[in-house]
Amino acid sequence: MKKVYIIIFICIAGWIAVSNPFVNKFLTLKRETVLPAVKESDPLYQSIIKNAHTYEIPAKDATIDKVWKAIPGYNGLMVDITASYKNMKKKGIFDEKKLVYTETKPKVHLEDLPPAPIYKGHPDKPMVTFIINVAWGNEYLSEILAVLKRHNVTASFFLEGNWVKNNPDLAKMIVSSGHEVGNHSYSHPDMKKLTAERAREQMVKTNEIIEAATGEKCVWFAPPSGSYRDETIKVADELNMKTVMWTVDTIDWRKPSPDALISRVMSKIDKGSMVLMHPTESTAKSLDRLITQIKQKNLEIGTVSELMSEQRVKQ
Repeated sequence: MKKVYIIIFICIAGWIAVSNPFVNKFLTLKRETVLPAVKESDPLYQSIIKNAHTYEIPAKDATIDKVWKAIPGYNGLMVDITASYKNMKKKGIFDEKKLVYTETKPKVHLEDLPPAPIYKGHPDKPMVTFIINVAWGNEYLSEILAVLKRHNVTASFFLEGNWVKNNPDLAKMIVSSGHEVGNHSYSHPDMKKLTAERAREQMVKTNEIIEAATGEKCVWFAPPSGSYRDETIKVADELNMKTVMWTVDTIDWRKPSPDALISRVMSKIDKGSMVLMHPTESTAKSLDRLITQIKQKNLEIGTVSELMSEQRVKQ
């Protein structure tokens, strides 16, 4: 009879121990201290540690280039040893395709640089952007937006303030289609010839009109015709906007044929390129084929904000 009581007592005690959260925590900690020892003695784990550095990519700091001016930074890649080990443990052999990475941030960011124009994204980032300056060309906007939607592409539209004032519904349509909007001055003046005070008036007025019409706050400024002086860049920076230019110009205002426009862009486009466009017939007729050919070069197309982001493009 005593044996029966003892067995029952052991069973109850065991059940209480397993159900007790403090005991569970102790057992978990015990497992976690034992497992690393087993893992670290595994040749596979040691192999991952040994080879990790050959697959890692250092982060690239944002910098001021002599030619291209402000260049954004780009995240690096570091091998996650534990996650990679778990990914390979089942087969027990090292497989570089099963390495797991985490992104590492650069030490210097675009925001850390002194005010300077931006002509391109980071040259290692396989992404480009379309900068579409809008002060006219309403009749081609719907077609351009339809092509972008069909290809699931987002672009950055830089809107003239006076244009937005007269076409608030079109401005809303651009934003509701998922695109980014930026500041393109109020009345399309030569910013290089304006005093700092006049330049500020142009930018502030446009920001207010765009926000009133679309609800969006501008963080990018594109000077009309690419004309600016250092003071222009500083004024934009004081208004929390960075100034963007372009890497490749479609020169679509000259009314090139679709073949000529596409040839011009494709001969110059590369990682980090910023392609300048306007809502013209040439761009509207070229855009479908242009997007297809850019994607065939394994380049993604995103907004200026996406291109300037330090986040890596997953390929």
